[in-house]
Parts: sequence; structure tokens; C-alpha cells
Amino acid sequence: MSDPKKLAIKDFVYELPDERIAKFPLPERDQSKLLYYKNGTIADHTFTDLPQLLPANSLLVFNDTKVVQARLLFQKETGGVIEIFCLEPVKPHTEVQLAMQQTGHCTWKCLVGNNKRWKGGKLYLHFEGGTITAEREAQQEGHFLINFTWEPASLTFAEVLERCGRLPLPPYLNRDLSPDDRIRYQTIYANQEGAVAAPTAGLHFTDRVIEQLKANDISTAYLTLHVGAGTFKPVKAEVMEAHEMHAEQLYLTRDFIAQLLPQVEQNKPVIPVGTTSMRSLESLYWLGVKVLQQPELPKEQLHISQWFAYETTNLPSATIALTALLNYMANYNTDHLHASTQIMIAPGYSFRICKGLVTNFHQPESTLLLLVSALIGENWRTVYQHALQNNYRFLSYGDSSLLLP
Repeated sequence: MSDPKKLAIKDFVYELPDERIAKFPLPERDQSKLLYYKNGTIADHTFTDLPQLLPANSLLVFNDTKVVQARLLFQKETGGVIEIFCLEPVKPHTEVQLAMQQTGHCTWKCLVGNNKRWKGGKLYLHFEGGTITAEREAQQEGHFLINFTWEPASLTFAEVLERCGRLPLPPYLNRDLSPDDRIRYQTIYANQEGAVAAPTAGLHFTDRVIEQLKANDISTAYLTLHVGAGTFKPVKAEVMEAHEMHAEQLYLTRDFIAQLLPQVEQNKPVIPVGTTSMRSLESLYWLGVKVLQQPELPKEQLHISQWFAYETTNLPSATIALTALLNYMANYNTDHLHASTQIMIAPGYSFRICKGLVTNFHQPESTLLLLVSALIGENWRTVYQHALQNNYRFLSYGDSSLLLP
């Protein structure tokens, strides 16, 4: 088994011409191409074929996070614009779900564009029926803590962002927002507000594809991982040991785990839609391992660190790990789990839950490409070469693949 810490990111390079990056979505979501990879062979399909291509008795797992309009453009009295990009909540809540329901005031970790022009004091942004005020509290490594207050104070932060924020498109699209993006940069099942990037593998699903899944006896389940801006974080380190993986917040219900458990027990395929769903499902196993090791672990400490999966021995089966999580929830008398994960899935990783993946095509030298390589090995090169030679569209608004190792 290769040691993921020693992986050199330069081994995960391919040539991605700018014209292959999909700058806009297709007119119809489910008309994107679907590259079907199974046991080393490749076939070209359309996304509407997915229900027929999935293994029998599969459980398809979706991430129902919803992208929030996290970019706020404040205009100074002198006319200059300061952009504040909300990354994650700090107080009074660090949990995204709670932070979105906060009224009147809050503090977030943010990126600030044109920061040098913000000499100090408060910034104001007026929106229909109200005003939001921003004040810098502190500068930390690579970001700022920004205190927000708003009127009317009865509005939730989610409502304020909805009224005056802008959607954060991926930086590599390199274009302004179009009216279409508000709808198309969300999955049709987006439900839990809090992501600053879309779980893009889900953008291809339409009502008719979901109906077809039912007709083909493919079960579906939903979890929530709030995708952070770290998903676009380039790997600057030469070896992965020196790269700090971004942490993301994960929410699960007892019902979800109860639905997953028999699937795992009976060794039926669990197929995540997107890398975020895959990271969530695999993190679930390691959370189970953690609570087996520490049954009294406080709920606030449910966190999977970057290398935990590679540094833990005497591992239980997935069934035992998931059962341990259900018992842990019963002990705490809760129906929900809130955890965070920094899991690094890279070549050398042994999958515990997932048996395949529905995903788009990712950037060279990215942690997402490492994850694909962990699943299908060196064949990722063949897959990507095929996609490049056959006019597949790449990245967030690009085409899709179904990878079955």
C-alpha cells in the first residue's frame, strides 16, 4: 500500500486546455455526457442512461446542501467596492445550520477583496427593506473575522444573504454571474443552506432521472456536507504530508444511518453522488471507529482529522462501526449528528462504505483528483485522456462520469 503522505502532487497533472472548461451549463441538465467506467473499460453515454447503468440494488447517496449567496459587495462612501466572502461561522454558533438561523448579529470567518482600501470603521450594504453592517474584528492567517449586524434584526442571516448576497461561482469560470446561475448552480434537491460551493456531481439530476431511478429499484438517501471554499484550494505543497486538508461540516440523521446499515450488512452497492458525498460516507465509518474507541466522546469532538484513517489499526467492519454510531446517538438521545471532517482520500486509502462514484471531471493537481485515483488507481489517466479526446466538458458545469472499480 502506498503511503498517501509521501504522494507527490506533480504525479497528478494532466493538460487541461481552457476551452475544455465548461463556462456555462447545458440548456438541459440531464443531457450532459456520462463516461461509464467499469473494471477498466470505458463507454460513452448520456446522463439520462445513469439509472440503467447503476449496479442492481444500489443505494445512491446525495448531498442536499444548498449554496448560499455568500458574496457581499459593500460600497464605500468614496465609491470603492469591498467584497466580503463568508466562509464559515464563528459566533454565536460554529454550526452552519444554527448560524444561518441567527438573527440580528453574527461573526464569520471571511475573505476580503480590496482589503487595503478598507481603512477601518464600518461598511454598509442596503437591501430591500434593510441594511447590513460589517466591521473587522481581527485578521487571522489568510482571512478576517467580520462582525455583521443588520436591520431589521428579526431577519435570519440566511434571509439577509438571500436578499443582498451574490452566488459564489467557482473562480476558474472566470466570468460574471448570469441570471441563470441562481438556478443552475444548485441541485434540484438542495435543501440545507450553508455551502459556498455546489456539490456539482448532483447538478445533472432532473425529476425524470430521479423517477427513472425509482422505476429501476435504485434506492436514494440524503445527507448534508456543507461544501467549503477549501474545495478549490490548490495543493501548493510538493508532498501531501505538507498540505492541510480543509475541514467541512457534516450532518446526519439516525434515519439515514438506519437506511445505510442494511445496505452495508448485505454488501449491496453504496454509490455516492459526488466527492462530498463520498467523503461524508467514508467519514461516517471513521466516526464509528472513533466512538468505539471513546464511547464517552463529547458530541462537540466528533471530528475526523486528515490522517486518522491511515493511523488507526484493529479496524472493525463497517456494520460494527455504523451500529456503534447508532448506539452513540441513542446514548445521547439525539436524532442528529453534527461532525466535521478533514478526511484525505488518496491512493493507499481502503474504502469502507463506497463501491463506486458519480462525479464530474476535476482540476489537475487537486485533492479531488487524488480521491478519484484512490478509487480507480492509475486508470484515472485513461479515463481523463478518453474524456479529453472525446470532447467531454470539464469542472463544475461540465460532464459526468460513473466510476465502478
